[in-house]
Amino acid sequence: MAAASHDEPLYLGIDVGTGSARAALFSASGALLGAHARATTTFRSPADARVFEQSTDDIWACIAECSRAVLRDAHAAPARVKGVGFDATCSLAVVDGAGSPVAVSPTPQGWAHGTQNVILWADHRAEQEAHEINASRSRVLDFVGGTMSLEMELPKILHLARRMPPALFAQCHFYDLPDFLTWRATGSRARSHCSLVCKCAYVPPGVVADGGSSGWQQDLLRQLGLGQLVDEGYARLGGAPDGDGVILTAGQPVAQGLSARAAAELGLLPGTAVGSALIDAYAGWVGTVAAPATNGPSAAAAVAAGLEASEGRLAAIAGTSTCHVLQSTQGIKVKGVWGPYKNAVFPGMWMNEGGQSSTGQLIDFMIDSHPASPALKAACASTGTSVFEALHAQLDAQRLAAGVAHDSYLTTHLHLYPDLHGNRSPLADPSMRGLLDGLALDASVHDLARVYFATLEAIALQTRQIITALRQEGHRIDALYMSGGHTRNLVFMQLLADVCAIPVQLPASSSTSVVLGAAMLGRFAHETSDGAALESQAAAEAHAHKHADRLWHTMVDMSKPGTFVFPSGDAALTRLLDAKYAIFLDAIATQRRWRAAMDAAVQPLPAAAA
Repeated sequence: MAAASHDEPLYLGIDVGTGSARAALFSASGALLGAHARATTTFRSPADARVFEQSTDDIWACIAECSRAVLRDAHAAPARVKGVGFDATCSLAVVDGAGSPVAVSPTPQGWAHGTQNVILWADHRAEQEAHEINASRSRVLDFVGGTMSLEMELPKILHLARRMPPALFAQCHFYDLPDFLTWRATGSRARSHCSLVCKCAYVPPGVVADGGSSGWQQDLLRQLGLGQLVDEGYARLGGAPDGDGVILTAGQPVAQGLSARAAAELGLLPGTAVGSALIDAYAGWVGTVAAPATNGPSAAAAVAAGLEASEGRLAAIAGTSTCHVLQSTQGIKVKGVWGPYKNAVFPGMWMNEGGQSSTGQLIDFMIDSHPASPALKAACASTGTSVFEALHAQLDAQRLAAGVAHDSYLTTHLHLYPDLHGNRSPLADPSMRGLLDGLALDASVHDLARVYFATLEAIALQTRQIITALRQEGHRIDALYMSGGHTRNLVFMQLLADVCAIPVQLPASSSTSVVLGAAMLGRFAHETSDGAALESQAAAEAHAHKHADRLWHTMVDMSKPGTFVFPSGDAALTRLLDAKYAIFLDAIATQRRWRAAMDAAVQPLPAAAA
């Protein structure tokens, strides 16, 4: 980690992922001065595998611990921290008007206030509600790829409305988790365009043509039985910009900065600037796509090109799941890919978001569920070797023994379809499940290594499918900008480049891109705070127009050079991977055909004639 001069301003990024919270401290040049992480608690239901819940109390306590630890370890005085930025998963946080948590499942005493007040993004309890919304033909579906995911907030709110006692539901205020964090930090109920547009069924003004309405879709809410939210002026959703609501773009300063309470908890000073938050995937985009490369475009080229340099750079933020985020000057509709989202990061710009619901989680599952896994893990523990190092050593040995040039030849007749937790993009079908073809009566570590590599191939092939869907509708994609833990797996990164036939940029740090993006929001808020809080939508929009490109220059300033991995150009390997991709697509058609046949077989038979 780098050291900064004693008078250089510092910026704190706070990231809440699926399983942990972390804080990282950066200089104005993007040098990492310290980082600290703490595992958050996820509550699972023993009776319902769809349920994933968390607690805002637990999340905030972890954040506070991480913030204080980073300041302590970096020997940084609180006064040097000039800005704080937050990002988080797109999970639904529920509190009452006073900010007390409301449980999102019945407690032993029934529905009540309780600390398990977050429905995690991965929670799939709202499947029926999502089906109903998708059958509505609402205009909002045009801006989520044609299908609203059960991972988004409106299906989850509707699920709660139909189960909570009406009196308790009437107390509930609903936040996408990034916006909850800025509220908890500042006391301001201002929401972010990122959360509202991407996850909360909000359509920005000026987007809808043909006489349709923008903003909150009151016809849909009334149709779903949520008319009380409309009648209240959407106050429990954050308000409306033509009323008392304020919606901010990425990094705009929230209120007057940290409240006294939050500052004490985080170890910072009251009034420290707080930037409007982003969903974690979008913070990963901010922290990734402006980076120059040691073997590619320079920072000077990005500055010269301006914000338009971001077009064609597809960010893949890879962890438990993977999100694929792409910005453009035009709103391009792509079936099965979320968006187009206007103002999600930059005012006037559009985002599309593809994704895979399970990638890191899938890799772990395929390893852990194999019969050879316990023996492999025991051997690794005794030698101090990682499981992944051992698996790649196995693959190397098998490749040498077989006399082949690439690991993909070892899985010629082993094919995995990866949607064990449903498909996010481009099928937008939560009912999809996994398929594995080529199983042998083999419980050896050799077989485990091949299953592991087939899993990497499946993730790469699905990435190719998402890129293909984006390109078919007119998106330009020149390179894939990676962040997250997968980037440490260089074999996997080369596989992605070969399968997708596209350069893949690895970040300077595999673990800090997302939290760096959050810190960039804090710097933007600090440097564009004009002394007055953005208390009206008019003030917010004037500020956004005045500082339209400032965040891009902040991104360029704080991004360290990455390194490109290029496709190998091996014609024989390309032919093999093309054949695997054709089989991947055929697996989708096969599963759907089988599912239709079985659904038809279990339909109720007509009653016998009397």
